[in-house]
Amino acid sequence: MYHIFHTCKKSSTLLLLTPKRVFTSSCHAEKSSKSCKAAKPSMVTLDFWSDKTTWQRTRINTLRCLVGCTAGDFSTMWYLQSAYPSMPALTCTAMSMVAGITTSLALETVLLQRSMKVPYTAAFKTAMGMSFVSMLAMETAENVVDWHLTGGQVMLQDPKFWLAAAASAAAGYIVPLPYNYWRLRALGKACH
Repeated sequence: MYHIFHTCKKSSTLLLLTPKRVFTSSCHAEKSSKSCKAAKPSMVTLDFWSDKTTWQRTRINTLRCLVGCTAGDFSTMWYLQSAYPSMPALTCTAMSMVAGITTSLALETVLLQRSMKVPYTAAFKTAMGMSFVSMLAMETAENVVDWHLTGGQVMLQDPKFWLAAAASAAAGYIVPLPYNYWRLRALGKACH
């Protein structure tokens, strides 16, 4: 789908050409020279936000992050509430958020290592650089919705809990989408 257009001599950034747009393929922030900068639509234009290929990649990246975040968050919350019922709800939520981010980083590191064929340390750095803000936004959105609907209580036998879990996962998916799209479209940062 993408064709290599040219490599900048002053940086290692590859410029990729699509029929209408030019992106950089770098997973790490690099300062390109003036001669390497490609014309891109402004972030405030409809053209910037209407690239179907970028939206498709963004949806996949965000879904991967959601799986890791939700698995770690909800399982930790359930465990802490079962094993330590007297733990304050705010502490339980904070620990669950940390667990969610950790499991998401672990999942993305493994996926990146396998797809990019790089050492785990490089895959971890890439996952951390690409997704940390997204994961924080995702975890916050999920927990705010969950807290609002259930008070942060995991009640596996209650159908209302599962509806609240679905609503919080949907919020966790939707909230970081624009940021993830912007990072991919404007900065060329996505490595999944």
